[in-house]
Amino acid sequence: MQLSITGKRWLLTIHLIFSAIMLGNMVTFFILSITAACTQSEQLVSSCYQIMHVLSKTSIRASTIGTFVSGILLSIWTKWGLFKSYWIIVKEILTAFLLILNLWGMYAWTLKAFEENMNQLDMYVFHIDLWTGIVIQILSLLFIFVISVFKPWGRRKVS
Repeated sequence: MQLSITGKRWLLTIHLIFSAIMLGNMVTFFILSITAACTQSEQLVSSCYQIMHVLSKTSIRASTIGTFVSGILLSIWTKWGLFKSYWIIVKEILTAFLLILNLWGMYAWTLKAFEENMNQLDMYVFHIDLWTGIVIQILSLLFIFVISVFKPWGRRKVS
């Protein structure tokens, strides 16, 4: 099944909106994690992690699933195909990785942050883990955006 040009534009718009929300969530996580790491206020730290946890249960899940599903539908319902171009395969792999990282990692890390009383060393290790996840996501999303625009590596040769 091929979408009409109007249908393709609508599906692409939905895909871009979900992708933008996903990136916005990660930038928000980054800002909140810096705030939590730099403040002396336990109440502010707790609030930052509660906000991150709420986002991980709602907006992050919705935007990640929406991006993944709309991307797969775009591949199936347009000339691009699921496996015709290397850049699409790379996007699919990275998006699947982000799906796992978002649905499991961000939820688990933020839940741990505000449910457990951690000592200083545990909190430091936790911050490193969370920042690593956030930075990986932001860099992966930016890379996905870049390859979506430039479409490097071309089409696969089908024998």
